[in-house]
Amino acid sequence: MEIKRRKFQGVLNILSFNRHFYVFGLVVMAMIIVSQYILNWNKDLFWLVICGFIYGLIMPLIVSAYVYDFSGFYNFDWLKKMNLEDTEQNFNLNINAGFDETSYIIKDILPQSKLQVYDFYNAKQHTEPAIIRARKVSLVYPNTQQIASNKIPLEDNSVDNIFLMSAIHEIRKHEEKIKFLKECRRVCKPNGNVIMVEHLRDFPNFFAFTIGFTHFFSKKTWEVAFKEARFASINESKFTPFMSIFNCS
Repeated sequence: MEIKRRKFQGVLNILSFNRHFYVFGLVVMAMIIVSQYILNWNKDLFWLVICGFIYGLIMPLIVSAYVYDFSGFYNFDWLKKMNLEDTEQNFNLNINAGFDETSYIIKDILPQSKLQVYDFYNAKQHTEPAIIRARKVSLVYPNTQQIASNKIPLEDNSVDNIFLMSAIHEIRKHEEKIKFLKECRRVCKPNGNVIMVEHLRDFPNFFAFTIGFTHFFSKKTWEVAFKEARFASINESKFTPFMSIFNCS
């Protein structure tokens, strides 16, 4: 199945999934504008606050358009450069939190390999409004299976590559992340890879998302998690200053 992305699909997704944030921000900004006529704000302070709100509302959309709509991320040239083996004997996993934009692309790049898709979303544990909305419009790859984050229903040493595409930050508790990554390590073959794509809690993403960058985790947090899960190597590369690709084995 060929997936053709709409123009500005990435930024429209951000607007749709995080509309509660934008509604709240616009309401608060309107209240501040009205209060200026009642409380007689200092003009410099007033415009500083208003500019801060405008920046916080607009900049995430600009950066999201750059990363998801104009950078070529969804061409997956960065994955093609990894030269992963593609044979009928290869078995790959794509694990998501219920929003899947990548499985058909991965299958198109590695057509001979078997691809199994798992969804670890748990309504009681993963309560972010954005991911709840995203699930309602997500494509569903054939035979996608629901799993618990602490149990991948496969035998040891059975998987060549596991893809984790901007999903694992939805596991908020560190202990749960460790259990999940230990399962990934268990099912991977000795020469297998876990390929994870994530925004990080770092300065570029603070510049892009302001306080929203706290929804992501730092590079150090991920390194600690992978080490505690006993991965042997953790290599990071950047796709734009705002997106990190980890290849762990």
